[in-house]
Amino acid sequence: MLKTYFPRQRGVSILGIMLICAAIVLVAVLAMKVTPAYMEYGTIKKSLQATKESGAKTVIDIQKAFQRNADINSISVISGKDLDITKEGNDIVIGFHYDKKIPLFANVSILIEFAADTNNM
Repeated sequence: MLKTYFPRQRGVSILGIMLICAAIVLVAVLAMKVTPAYMEYGTIKKSLQATKESGAKTVIDIQKAFQRNADINSISVISGKDLDITKEGNDIVIGFHYDKKIPLFANVSILIEFAADTNNM
């Protein structure tokens, strides 16, 4: 008997390539939209730490010191009045929390809740 041999073809189909490319584009768009929000969060945390190290003792002085740092670093998400300032023993704890809504496409968006204080930095 004549036996023909057809080797199995291996590889990715055009549909597979298109799905992989779509996934890569989706992840890239998500990263480009979310990264600036996290960079801003890091800047706010640095400004908060600089405010604590400035030596301000009263609530108003702390708010003004943070606002100066915020103006220098172009922080517009929160201001000095949005800070949570408490005293634990002899230590002053400065904190903040805010929500950032990031639109992705059509009616789909991401909500990220940012929060930090000087005790947990």
